[in-house]
Amino acid sequence: MSDADTTPNPSRFPLHLQMLAGFAIGLAAGLVVNLTAGGAPWIATVTTYVTGPIGQIFLRLLFMLVLPLLFAALVTGVAEMGDLAALKRVGSRTLAYTFVLSGVSVVLGLAVVHLIRPGEGVDPAQARALLAQASGGAAAIVAQGRGSPGALDQLLAIVPANVVRAAADNDILAVMVFALAIGIGVVVTGKDKVQPLLDTIDGLLEVTMTLIGLVIRLAPIAVACFMFNLAALFGVEIVVRLGWYVATVLAALLIQLVVVYGIAVRVAGGMNPLAFFRGVQEAMVMAFSTASSNATLPTSLRVAEHQLKLPRKVSRFVLTIGATANQNGTAIFEGITVLFLAQFFGVDLGLGQQAMVMLVCIMGGIGTAGVPAGSLPVIALILGTVGVPPAAIGLILGVDRFLDMCRSTLNVTGDLAIATMVAHGAKD
Repeated sequence: MSDADTTPNPSRFPLHLQMLAGFAIGLAAGLVVNLTAGGAPWIATVTTYVTGPIGQIFLRLLFMLVLPLLFAALVTGVAEMGDLAALKRVGSRTLAYTFVLSGVSVVLGLAVVHLIRPGEGVDPAQARALLAQASGGAAAIVAQGRGSPGALDQLLAIVPANVVRAAADNDILAVMVFALAIGIGVVVTGKDKVQPLLDTIDGLLEVTMTLIGLVIRLAPIAVACFMFNLAALFGVEIVVRLGWYVATVLAALLIQLVVVYGIAVRVAGGMNPLAFFRGVQEAMVMAFSTASSNATLPTSLRVAEHQLKLPRKVSRFVLTIGATANQNGTAIFEGITVLFLAQFFGVDLGLGQQAMVMLVCIMGGIGTAGVPAGSLPVIALILGTVGVPPAAIGLILGVDRFLDMCRSTLNVTGDLAIATMVAHGAKD
């Protein structure tokens, strides 16, 4: 894979700065429109028929390419390990770091929500109004959560009976298991016997990365549209309506990002945290804009290889798995949201119930789809088990899009942090 195909031309305005410019322009334009013409019918027309479709086309193009990219990258990453012993070492480190960071994130989230206690600072009248406004969306999420298969069925569904159907249903975990099996099969069989297959899969990866490189050029425009929609429709109210709740989530995410990841990258990754954060800023901007770990995967792969200088076989393996299996931001968000709503409704959760919430959040963070709002059905299920009305999820729908963007940023940064840590251990 040539550098020209995957990295921006250094003589041009860097892509992450273009996205930041699009972010600022879209946010400023949206706020001006909201403040000067808030509620005007033409705003809904513009967001519905102009900026909304532009952003959705960008996301659809990325999602169209993510599945073949994930399959090809994981197969080639496993095949390049060379032997099962190397795969076992990298896989065990990835799994261990994922569980450790996920556990730290949930404990951190519960500690912060107990310290700030945001549920006790919400105006009940305003909350009832918010709940009434979002009743339709809350009902749909609760129904989706109730319609989800049980834990055993979900575990069995990870192994696809029909991989074509799994791909058609966008069941990324099942496709990952299939890709992992193909990669292991290549290692066991021997590269010399399956080289034509590997060449085909590597060619698929090259074509996919080339197409994604073309799509990514639209990112600054799409980012501007995303931020215009968010600001024009909600304005600053999206943050201040549930200020303490939003502040609690952001505080926990920031501590995990700066402190936990900084220490982890320094101690287990052997890298200066400042250099790490400088290297991953493009992926962070993309994750914040799209609110999707899966949509950011192509950018993460390029950043890992060209900015962090990580071994390709390690970064491909860790990042493709991490896009779905390592969701620290999601785990933090789920834990804080459950305790926030429990505090608001006066439900006192004992230590046993909080431990259960923590465990479910860890597993939910590992298994939640890396797509916008993928964690809301999980939260609705947890609420029902601890005695909080599942429909209470409607309280946070107004600010969920903004928080989804923030937690996706943490999710993607966590994937890159684990890739850095695993790569350092593999080098040793």
